[in-house]
Amino acid sequence: LQVESQFPKIVSRSRARGLGLRCAAMGIDLSEFETRIHVRQLRYEDYEEWRDLLTRCFPTLKPWLPAQMKSMIDQFPEGQVCIEVDGVMVASSSALVVQYDDYTDWHDYLEISGNGYLENHDPEGDTLYGIEMMVHPDYRGQKLARRLYEERKRIAREFNCARMIIGGRIPGYADHKDEMTAHEYVERVITKQLYDPVLTTQLSNGFQLRQLIEDYLPNDEDSAGWATCLEWPNLDYVPKSRQPNFG
Repeated sequence: LQVESQFPKIVSRSRARGLGLRCAAMGIDLSEFETRIHVRQLRYEDYEEWRDLLTRCFPTLKPWLPAQMKSMIDQFPEGQVCIEVDGVMVASSSALVVQYDDYTDWHDYLEISGNGYLENHDPEGDTLYGIEMMVHPDYRGQKLARRLYEERKRIAREFNCARMIIGGRIPGYADHKDEMTAHEYVERVITKQLYDPVLTTQLSNGFQLRQLIEDYLPNDEDSAGWATCLEWPNLDYVPKSRQPNFG
């Protein structure tokens, strides 16, 4: 979900061609579009624009309150980022750091997000947990989500987190929930028999499915309340026991 200014060094010709065709269909010059993208941390004054983006991306869900956004930034400013195109916010991502062992019984969305305030953020934790990612509908199909995932991976490495965990929505399940279980749906997405706009992207970004979580976000009607628990291992992680002690 992003046209990124830093392409992977190895990109298949078909993938690159498909990206170019999508941009051409939107009247966008790919090389020019790359220069119009800016990734930065969220700021307090972004709230109105950020709320509008939330409402556009998740029309059935209640947007964060101003106090929640302020607390997110206060608790972990590095984990709250957005993407602008021509100065307009079109995508964003929110995350916090937790101690993995505290959340091995996979909870629910309100618990892991500290009711949206991230007051459970633990600077000494070992896991980056992504709680929100969104891309404006008009900018989907341009790999903006990939840019956000790459930013999260950078943050995980910077803070020496052993892993990144996400509780992912499966919005494509809405069209299939009357004919199959959530487990069957996810299995078909993994085997590429079905496409899910969220899970398919996550799998392509190196995430591994750990389990499914029931009633993770009950008011997420598209996912029927289900979420995937996915993990990206940070291969650059250095356990504290192996870190040099200069004291």
